[in-house]
Amino acid sequence: MRSTNGIIVAATAATLLLAGCSSGGTGTDESPGSSAATSDEPMAVACQPVPGDDLVVLDDDKMLQNADNVIPAINADAASDAVVAALDAVSAVLTTEDLIQLNKAVDIDRSTSQEAAELYVEDKGITAPKEGSGSIVIGAANFSENITVAEIYAAVLSAAGWETEVRTIGSRETYLPALENGEIQVVPEYAATVTEYLNLAANGADAEAVASGDIDATVAALEPLAADAGLVFGAASAAQDQNAFAVTTAFADEYGVTSLTELADTCGTISLGGPPECPERPFCQLGLEDEYGLEVAQFDSLDAGGPLTKNALRQGQVMVGLVFSSDGELG
Repeated sequence: MRSTNGIIVAATAATLLLAGCSSGGTGTDESPGSSAATSDEPMAVACQPVPGDDLVVLDDDKMLQNADNVIPAINADAASDAVVAALDAVSAVLTTEDLIQLNKAVDIDRSTSQEAAELYVEDKGITAPKEGSGSIVIGAANFSENITVAEIYAAVLSAAGWETEVRTIGSRETYLPALENGEIQVVPEYAATVTEYLNLAANGADAEAVASGDIDATVAALEPLAADAGLVFGAASAAQDQNAFAVTTAFADEYGVTSLTELADTCGTISLGGPPECPERPFCQLGLEDEYGLEVAQFDSLDAGGPLTKNALRQGQVMVGLVFSSDGELG
């Protein structure tokens, strides 16, 4: 989880911030966007947490996070043009907002993954030419989002003529070898993570990273690694499940921020909640400081996108929290 942009933060503003973070208050001495002195350059204001029930992710406009777009992984022997086209039909439609709603349906509203998937395919009108024959086993990691996407793949492939089975297998260390040896034929993957997994497997633990926040560049790096492993990858979808930084909708509205750059330009100094390792990770606190020029005046050790972080945001304990971009609780 990554130099500074020269944002000016008054010492009095930092004092106000720390006081506001400890109390969870929402008032400020200056209105959002105001400045203590007249200048051609806008000055950051003393932002404070704003409690609220609804959470929203700020746009990672400098691509701090690697591009973990959902992408179909296919055993090379099973990767016929018809299979790839059917899976690409899903990728052409699937968005991060769709993932959020699918995760809400399963994790919060308690639909089954199969029910949510079939309704999604019907609502979106996802179809593929009826060219299928034989059977396809779609593997899935053992968490609900991945199972739901596997069920979406299964619904589209089944309607196109294949007999399908969704098999929940476990971690990448288990399902990827099963995909490589043909025990399963398809699995939903995440572009940057699987790229680095294959990169390290092929080039050793000290291999230089080849994935990035650019999905096209990441897929270009993935393709030769996949070929060497006997895999084919379809088109990457727009849907992403990756680290993200959230605020309350009330905070975003009060300070007029929709991106991390706007947060840095408007506030400069923040309080942050996340997993204990966040202060030492280039994709977490270090990245916010180095890439966006934010100053973290207070860090609360909580969890990785879990209830502790989300509750701390809602209660005004912290301004910004590390979450996952497809969390079903996001607005």
